[in-house]
Amino acid sequence: MHSTATPTHCPYCALQCGMNLAEGGPHGVAVVERPGFPVNRGALCGKGRTAPAVLSSRVRLTEPLVRSPATGRLTPAPWEEALDLVGDALSRARAEHGADACGVFGGGGLTNEKAYALGKFARVALGTSQIDYNGRFCMSSAAAAGQRAFGLDRGLPFPLADIPRTGCVILVGSNLAETMPPALRYLTELRANGGTLIVVDPRRTRTAEQADLHLAPRPGTDLALALGLLHLVVADGRTDKRYIEERTSGWEEARAAAMAHWPEHVERITGVSVPELREAAGMFCDADAAMVLTARGPEQQAKGTDTVGAWINLCLATGRAGRPLSGYGCLTGQGNGQGGREHGQKADQLPGYRKLTDPAARAHVAAVWGVDPGSLPGPGRSAYELLDALGGDVRTLLLMGSNPVVSAPRAGHVEERLRSLDFLAVADVVLSETARLADVVLPVTQWAEETGTVTNLEGRVLLRRRAVSAPPGVRSDLDVLHGLAARLGHGKGFPTDPEEVFEELRRASAGGPADYSGISYGRLREDDGAGVFWPCPAEGAGAGDAVEDGGGREGAVEGEPRGTPRLFLDRFATEDGRARFVPVVHRAAAEEPDAEYPVLLTTGRVLAQYQSGAQTRRIDELNSAAPGPFVELHPRLAARLGVGEDDPVVVVSRRGRAVAPARVTSAIRADTVFMPFHWPGEGRANTLTHPALDPVSRMPEFKVCAVRLEPVEEVRPVERS
Repeated sequence: MHSTATPTHCPYCALQCGMNLAEGGPHGVAVVERPGFPVNRGALCGKGRTAPAVLSSRVRLTEPLVRSPATGRLTPAPWEEALDLVGDALSRARAEHGADACGVFGGGGLTNEKAYALGKFARVALGTSQIDYNGRFCMSSAAAAGQRAFGLDRGLPFPLADIPRTGCVILVGSNLAETMPPALRYLTELRANGGTLIVVDPRRTRTAEQADLHLAPRPGTDLALALGLLHLVVADGRTDKRYIEERTSGWEEARAAAMAHWPEHVERITGVSVPELREAAGMFCDADAAMVLTARGPEQQAKGTDTVGAWINLCLATGRAGRPLSGYGCLTGQGNGQGGREHGQKADQLPGYRKLTDPAARAHVAAVWGVDPGSLPGPGRSAYELLDALGGDVRTLLLMGSNPVVSAPRAGHVEERLRSLDFLAVADVVLSETARLADVVLPVTQWAEETGTVTNLEGRVLLRRRAVSAPPGVRSDLDVLHGLAARLGHGKGFPTDPEEVFEELRRASAGGPADYSGISYGRLREDDGAGVFWPCPAEGAGAGDAVEDGGGREGAVEGEPRGTPRLFLDRFATEDGRARFVPVVHRAAAEEPDAEYPVLLTTGRVLAQYQSGAQTRRIDELNSAAPGPFVELHPRLAARLGVGEDDPVVVVSRRGRAVAPARVTSAIRADTVFMPFHWPGEGRANTLTHPALDPVSRMPEFKVCAVRLEPVEEVRPVERS
């Protein structure tokens, strides 16, 4: 262990809060504030403060595990034996069923280096098209909508520091106060500076309590709400005609679509009153500058791309995109959800955010990899479609850094598919619910035990630095991929040193939309590790000191890191430089309530747990704060059921049932219940959720499905689909 404090970053959400790690504490290393890092300025939530607890050998994996043919149990085994078993299984699947019989499933928490290496491993060492990652469940709809409108997807096209300086923020489907608490200060500062905050959420969350106006639409109706606001903007003559003419295309078609959503019609769909709609439209238009920020609420829907597109149309119609202190942005959820898809984990993308179907992109990346472009497979299945295919076309799966037994929609079905595989190998830090199903489990290093880069929600590329040594018996994911590639006949091309991998990533991304070629480990260590915004196309390049450099990118201002902090100020990343309106219309959810399933279920996170909970559920302090699942329901609904606080409730959908204690509160709509999704077992929320996919992004509809509720003593059987 280093004797001095090491600057690094929290392993959890996409804020990637800065922290220092120093010797001390019950786990050998202690978190120390790092006030110089601009994103969180020293502040940390409970998850960040307690992150060292997962470094303990008491809670994490420290040796490979292999399933015994005799007992069926996972038992310790030497590394070489474990890697031989995985390599043999992958080779056998390829030989007997073809390359696409091998699947690869990654994670949004993997570093850029590991995500890049995993994508290369799938396409070069295995030759399979069957790779995707759990980031598909995070912000893929926002990414697709951003690509359609702007020609480029970067979660936030401006730094978080711009938020307090704008005039109005519409925050759609985000509970920042619980999902990324250090970011709440930006909204608090916004209001202290005289700005206004509108929160759109069917629940009156801790974040909604901070708002000047809280709109509580029926789950699944965010698209209608955005169209209703745009209708009012048009009807009141508050569009920015000059901006529309000079900087956009497709307005007339989008306008016509919005005008079919008049306020009274939208009120009937959403439950948001006409006066509230008018107040929101007025607040947004009255501000000199304004932003719309979305998160999983509007995005995790089978119409998520169109929903985000409607909010982008509102920004474009009012001239609130590609201007200082204005714009649309997405609040990425996972720690490296942005970088994870930029560099090759996603089924349809190559490093640098290049399209796998683009011949020039294939040629460029193939040249870096030293392979024939024709040898690279085409696009494969999206995340849920890949999981659904397990045991059929896909016979063997290598899974890294994900826990779909808890996190995937229709999770009971996904668990069955995983069990049906010929062979499952899992590389993880802990023995997750998914790892428990594996034939081989490989213990890998985690955040504080390895060096690597991540890209936060602003597009800020950051360097996480190794602060402690991993326990004996633990190897890095890069070591795992190197060892497996060698067993598949690729002894070269898969280095284990993260900086060497990053240098190759720089070359592979050069000239692509997400161009990292001007970023190096040396640059990332400078300026107190404040990072570099992509795109950053050449060594030593930055945007300079000018306010605008003419390339659609605003230059860095004093005190900000290099690269491209702000996008689109001069032109958008489309062929003609114009943002594109996309006409969209409201449509119903894939599954609406009926007589048998009369209530809507929506899901989300709580403050003390993270994602599938595989790591946070192993930390005593966090479990004390959030010990298990619950069903949040309105007092009127609870009274109809005869259910009181903490009484067990059964929630039943067409896909299965879950049981959890009731939490009765008037902070939720009377037609809606909420469940957090961090827990396995009978309280697993994703047993219930619907796998209907957005036709563009392939995002599942986590955020709305039809359910019925029953007291435990009145449980009725349910057919599983």
